[in-house]
Amino acid sequence: MQVNEGLIDRLVRLILAIVIVVAFLGGKLPGNWALLLIFSGSFFMTAVTGYCPLYKPLGINTCKK
Repeated sequence: MQVNEGLIDRLVRLILAIVIVVAFLGGKLPGNWALLLIFSGSFFMTAVTGYCPLYKPLGINTCKK
């Protein structure tokens, strides 16, 4: 698994994950919007690992070499 996310990409994903979780815990996400927690988990894991599985088939690489 090769890193394919750059620093800014990873930071944006991490911040989005944190905002979604905080909004959920604060009661700001009503009903079906709570499904965003699934995306939050995905954002967090890709930010931590630096690898996005969707980037490979799309040919995207934001990591500077």
